[in-house]
Amino acid sequence: MSAFKSISEGFQTLYVELRNDLVRDGLQDSKIADGMQHLQKVLDYNVPGGKCNRGVMVAGSLKYLLPGREMNQEEEKKAIILGWCVEWLQAFFLVADDIMDQSSMRRGQPCWYLNKGIGLIAINDSFWIESTIYKILKKYFRNDPYYINVVELFHETTYQTEIGQTLDLLTSSDVVDFSRFTLERYKAIVQYKTAYYSFYLPVALAMYMGGICDEGSHAVAKSILLEMGEYFQVQDDFLDCYGEPAVIGKVGTDIEENKCSWLIVQALPRINEEQREILKANYGCKDPACAQRVKEVYKQLNMEKVFRDYEEESYQKLMKQIESASSSLPSGMFVDFANRIYKRKY
Repeated sequence: MSAFKSISEGFQTLYVELRNDLVRDGLQDSKIADGMQHLQKVLDYNVPGGKCNRGVMVAGSLKYLLPGREMNQEEEKKAIILGWCVEWLQAFFLVADDIMDQSSMRRGQPCWYLNKGIGLIAINDSFWIESTIYKILKKYFRNDPYYINVVELFHETTYQTEIGQTLDLLTSSDVVDFSRFTLERYKAIVQYKTAYYSFYLPVALAMYMGGICDEGSHAVAKSILLEMGEYFQVQDDFLDCYGEPAVIGKVGTDIEENKCSWLIVQALPRINEEQREILKANYGCKDPACAQRVKEVYKQLNMEKVFRDYEEESYQKLMKQIESASSSLPSGMFVDFANRIYKRKY
């Protein structure tokens, strides 16, 4: 059985305990009780409900990093708590990102800011979600030797992700400028906005728990995981255009939002002048009819096949990179994670 599959079965049960840790005392204080009730709603709506791949990865990785023995109950619980902190971090990013992108759906339900009575309160809610990560870390890890490494990793990862979000927003401004949609810019956005927090963060947390702190091991893990993160984001861009909202849990809006998506980056070198004029007239317009015209150009270019070819080539390249990596880190850990996302549908 996959290490990640066995962990995921018990992962969900710990969420309520962590949420209660955060709100219990405040609910008893009449001065802030209504605020704590709101925090509980914020957390319950935004933290659970995803696939939890990032969170499960922490304990799943630690299983591989303890050769010759199984995790004990305390280690497993702490790894799951760190995994939930990763899910907390993602919730912070998503609540804010949905406001900035003016998205409508997230995980099959209306984005948090669109709920009645919320609106721009969601901005403060996103800050609150982030700050509670550090209360959880302090409660459960302050006496562990890797506590500072973990806290610094969360701060650094947040900073990196905010760099990526800035690059994304600057590239997808109101003015459509295809000269900015380069592969170099795309890779930078993906690395900083997605790959660090989605792939390196969970494994690095497990490595610190397992006492692996040397720069060489972390550099090897980072090189593999950032590559995996790019592969994941390309899949995400494809699903934004071709996925069914009921399956992927959101309505794809990359075309309407003028996003520097993998599809447009790959399409631009393939188009003729007539197709370029169609894209210039319709890309970045918040009109379903315009988005459909862009998709027609993608269809003419057979972008679905372009993606399928990329997906297979990238997976094989990733497997070779894992196999050739000179490191004491177990290759099975990386292979297992890659197989979880290979040819995913959502």
